[in-house]
Amino acid sequence: MSSDADAPVDAGAASVEDLRAQVQALQQEVSDLREATDDDGQKSMTIIATKGTLDMAYPPLILASTAAAFGWDVVVFHTFWGLDILHEKKSKNLKLSAVGNPSMPMPNAVAALPFMDSVATSMMEKKIQKNGTATVEELIETSLDMGVDLQACQMTIELMGYDEAEFYDGVTTGVGAATALQHMADADVQLMI
Repeated sequence: MSSDADAPVDAGAASVEDLRAQVQALQQEVSDLREATDDDGQKSMTIIATKGTLDMAYPPLILASTAAAFGWDVVVFHTFWGLDILHEKKSKNLKLSAVGNPSMPMPNAVAALPFMDSVATSMMEKKIQKNGTATVEELIETSLDMGVDLQACQMTIELMGYDEAEFYDGVTTGVGAATALQHMADADVQLMI
């Protein structure tokens, strides 16, 4: 194996002064690049929340509030069924689907029975309460208090026929995919949940 370090050096190719000038120019270029991209060291995260079930409401809200606690700039863009998380009435009645969930302690044939989603939801709600885990409503309030930008997709609001007044106070409405994409492009971390 050979490397550039093994290659013969042409002593006459560059003087020490030339090399120093090149190093200084590179150092300045690195410094300029750091300055151009430095946002006071604040990290940013964009989460896309697309599901509106009880078990899928927790990950974006927990990650968002935790990142905000570390001083991150956080946006959670809720679209399609993910809007139910931000809907004051619907968020208090989110369900847990037992069908197709490999972590559920029951076979799909049993999970498919009409009443099993209610049973699974009730079991999860009892577990949340027994464990002292924050409710979805508490996580929303915490996230908003910590400066998380909880966004509701405008196209989905119109598609689902929601009224913007039905969302929690502090939720950002009127946001489209282009705005979400811009924040994602600039974010250090992008997640789709």
